[in-house]
Amino acid sequence: MARFKKKQSVHPDAPLLHEDHGKPMSRRQFVRQGFTAGGASLLTGGVLSLFANPRDAYAALSPDLDDLVGALPGCTLSGGGGTNVPFICFDLAGGANFAGSNVLVGDSGGQEDFLSTAGYSKLGLPGDMLPGQTQTETLLNPSANNDYINRELNLAFHADSPLLLGIREKAGSAIGNVDGAVIPARSDNDTGNNPHNPLYALVMTDPSVRGEVVDLIGSRSSVSGGNSMAPAMYINPEFQPTKVDQPTDVTGMVDVGDLTSILGPNDVTAVMESMARVSHYKMKAGVATGLSNDDIIKDMVRCGYLKAADIASEFAGVPVDPLGDPLINRDVTSPPGLVPGNPLAPFSAAELANDREFRKTASVMKMVVNRYAIGGCVTMGGYDYHTGDRIAGENRDLRAGRCIGACLQYAALKGEPLMIYVFSDGSVASNGRLDDSAAPNGGTDGNNNLTVGGGGKGEWTGDNSSTACSFFLVYNPNSPPNLVGSRQIGYMNAGASVVTSSSPAANNINLLVNMIMLNYMAANGMVSPGNTTAFTTAFPNHGLGNNLDSYISFGNIRV
Repeated sequence: MARFKKKQSVHPDAPLLHEDHGKPMSRRQFVRQGFTAGGASLLTGGVLSLFANPRDAYAALSPDLDDLVGALPGCTLSGGGGTNVPFICFDLAGGANFAGSNVLVGDSGGQEDFLSTAGYSKLGLPGDMLPGQTQTETLLNPSANNDYINRELNLAFHADSPLLLGIREKAGSAIGNVDGAVIPARSDNDTGNNPHNPLYALVMTDPSVRGEVVDLIGSRSSVSGGNSMAPAMYINPEFQPTKVDQPTDVTGMVDVGDLTSILGPNDVTAVMESMARVSHYKMKAGVATGLSNDDIIKDMVRCGYLKAADIASEFAGVPVDPLGDPLINRDVTSPPGLVPGNPLAPFSAAELANDREFRKTASVMKMVVNRYAIGGCVTMGGYDYHTGDRIAGENRDLRAGRCIGACLQYAALKGEPLMIYVFSDGSVASNGRLDDSAAPNGGTDGNNNLTVGGGGKGEWTGDNSSTACSFFLVYNPNSPPNLVGSRQIGYMNAGASVVTSSSPAANNINLLVNMIMLNYMAANGMVSPGNTTAFTTAFPNHGLGNNLDSYISFGNIRV
């Protein structure tokens, strides 16, 4: 097989232009080709968005204000976090490769029911790097002599996977207690119209559990919170994800202004409670004297002040900035100047300053792992990487792996469970020509992180929805997750095309969301093989058929 040496590489932040693609015209096209990160305005817990957010009062408000909350129709405070497993999804916009060169996908016998040589070539793997055969060296094992399979995450990856390399680099403390499953499933190429996004369905699994500040967050200000759509049947405007893609979005949600620099946390709460009381009695007097007849708006304003008092009682004086969290940023101290930062924290200050994807990931994982939100979506653009080489996709996969690994490591340092779901719109394929390009920038990026070359693997030369798959990882802080089913749900044929009859989701992305929610409920102990009533109650029209047990991979990881 001829090998091709690429003279120049594409930076992971560089936009992608393809001869067979028109120039991008829409926001979604800009995102998937890496022209924009998808900035937008912040939607916070304002006065008119604070209703239908039920929970038992979590913050220690004064008893008279607890009574007032009960007296205002529809006025309830934030969710209190609950104990359900935090959930983060990664939406890699553009059509990333997962199957074969990253996560192993096999025939009907599972991940290690190997495909044909031609099938692996289609997935970018040359004949001398096939899983199951003796290897000489890889990125992960420079002097290894095994079978090109890495099982450190229990879910089998190709031993030369850049996605795995990034995960391993950042998730050191978590790795022994991670497992996962891959789901071969077709999705349309280069479009945000795939109903991949599961955030609204996440709320439906347990309506009693809500976020302490907001329910759902996403790094884009779309209806779904990401690049891909949410299934239309599950969209509820009441829960539209709040945009979070930078640390100031996190701090802005719980900001009580300059009061904390003047007063202590308890005094801030007292001030906000007083404002709520004053507002209530002034409006009550206004209604009595006929100054206003719009009682609904008045109740909304009253509830807004109560929400502000609730947030102040819980977060005044609490460090919520991801950049200042010593379990995220290893170069900070806590308290300032006294306790050294945690050397196991996934990011350095330089990485957070110089890489927008790291800042975005840090912001979302801070909100979700701490249960300020019950679920979040991180959209990363530029995964339409069939650039006639291999090196562009390798380094973008490497950075996505670092972001996934950082979430796992943060959960490990916090002692929290976590489920991560990774998907993309379509996929890519190789024509078999190999790329031996050297790693860019002498093998490191501007943050002294490793960069990788083409690795002698097949160039990505075009979109191909038949090679698509999604996968999820689960992390249990106490022990490896309990495998109760298979690490592969559905399968490919020997030629590396999804067998569309291999699972209900293989040719129906709406059902892929349902399958992920079935496994999320299993991770929370809500369902198990032989006991799936809670799922069928939450999703009565789920479309997965009667054999739900066969689609459950893991048992309860909830702590």
